[in-house]
Amino acid sequence: MKARTTTEGSVTLLVIAKEPVPGRVKTRLTPPYAPREAAALAEAALTDTLHMMLQVPARRRVLVLDGAPGPWLPPGFEVVPQASGDLDERIAAAFTVCDGPSLLVGMDTPQLTPHLLAGIGRDGHDAWFGPAADGGFWALGFTDPVRDGALVRGVPMSTDRTGAVQRRRLTEAGLTVGDLPLLHDVDTAADAASVAACCPPGSRFAATLASLAESVR
Repeated sequence: MKARTTTEGSVTLLVIAKEPVPGRVKTRLTPPYAPREAAALAEAALTDTLHMMLQVPARRRVLVLDGAPGPWLPPGFEVVPQASGDLDERIAAAFTVCDGPSLLVGMDTPQLTPHLLAGIGRDGHDAWFGPAADGGFWALGFTDPVRDGALVRGVPMSTDRTGAVQRRRLTEAGLTVGDLPLLHDVDTAADAASVAACCPPGSRFAATLASLAESVR
């Protein structure tokens, strides 16, 4: 398949996220963190991600949200509700709102920087894939999201082979794949500490984790 080239700023950036409500987000952080503390970390991670996306040239920025927006949402984002169903169905549905090159990330990698997304949408690939250290993936994108977004349907989520299955789906469909760096996402307290150490200066996530340090001693 011939790869397609697009221009800088022509990409749609999507963030798929849950409203950071105690007891509904980052439940694997409890213990050692209380539900409200886990939610505070989730909110900080999401806020870092949204503000980072504002620094990446894009034609659209979309928050695909389970829940309601809050004061953590900066201007510059469209908000669309997540579809019903399992995560694979919700990701696939998110791509149906797109037109042209699109990249979706989650709310679990606050260490993201604009540099890590350089070239997305203009590097000639048909798809982009960001593997996660736990075997999943933190980013997925397509030049033709309406057609190719369905390639996520049926991929087993939240397993140590999720990423391998998803990437194989892309190559078996004949897509050229641009691989993004391997990142840790935030599931456990150990993950949170590792990720915070990699966050750029001014990170809300790192600051929130530091402020909670006394509560888990």
